[in-house]
Amino acid sequence: MSRLPPLIALSYFEVAARTKSFAAAAKELNVTPAAISHQIKALEEHLGVELFVRHHRRVSLTPAAYVALPELHEGFQALGRAVDKIRSHGEERLIVTVCSEPLFATKWIVPRLHRFYVRCPEAEVRLQASLHTVDPSRDSAFGVTDLKRAGIDVSVRLGYGQYTGIESQRLMGLELVPMCAPELAATVDGVDTLRGLPLLCDSTLTRFDEPCGWKEWFKQQGCKVGGFRELRFGNGLLALEAAIAGQGILLGSRDLHQAELRVGKLVVAFESPLNCDQAYYVVSTGPGLERSIAGLFREWLLVEAGYTGTDHGFPI
Repeated sequence: MSRLPPLIALSYFEVAARTKSFAAAAKELNVTPAAISHQIKALEEHLGVELFVRHHRRVSLTPAAYVALPELHEGFQALGRAVDKIRSHGEERLIVTVCSEPLFATKWIVPRLHRFYVRCPEAEVRLQASLHTVDPSRDSAFGVTDLKRAGIDVSVRLGYGQYTGIESQRLMGLELVPMCAPELAATVDGVDTLRGLPLLCDSTLTRFDEPCGWKEWFKQQGCKVGGFRELRFGNGLLALEAAIAGQGILLGSRDLHQAELRVGKLVVAFESPLNCDQAYYVVSTGPGLERSIAGLFREWLLVEAGYTGTDHGFPI
């Protein structure tokens, strides 16, 4: 071990050699290109051999670097697996980090979270909300590497469910219906009335390959598309608050707005839902690879959503 150079220098070299770029390595490691250059220079001095040939605006590997890279890459992967195993047996074994789209995290997961703690009282759920959990394209590039890099155990993603090399289970579909504050609902008398009112929209839903917004809703009703005023918001929570404040008609989900509908803050203005191609999916590294607490949380989510597939091994 005494013959090994500093681990940080080796790790910087591995990324720079793999990407063949100091700039790309700096971006991946979230440091400056100068920091990469400094560590590579120190490593070359420690080993007494050149690792890169510096050209104008690019670098290339020397023969010594080229032959060492595959084993060094495998070594860091093995080191990462070993550290994961240590963590899984440490104090963090009952901590589960979960990430979801903000509206889903706030309006669906949080109100139910106490039931998970009843089942697993020693667990600690670290819930994050991010719009990065929305996958606009059917060909999502999201995979297990992204999950691990972000330190996420379980993610609830809104998209098409087509992921490569990662466990994905459909949690619930996305069905949108016009809803609004009761005072505004009293003015609604058919589809044509809606066209004359401010129409609220979560702009997240317009980013998909197959958008699901007011244009698609009117088209489904067999009406002329256009001639209406649409107010877009950056996420579903903002659009929801605007609807509660009586600022317009929201195309929203009954599943996510249960509380507001139950207490009368919102009412369904027109009973004609838009069935979207997208759905919410539970994504994780899957059975056999995920930590037991992550598996318990994933299975609990499925139970809460009324999953009726094969037995998922969680006590109901």
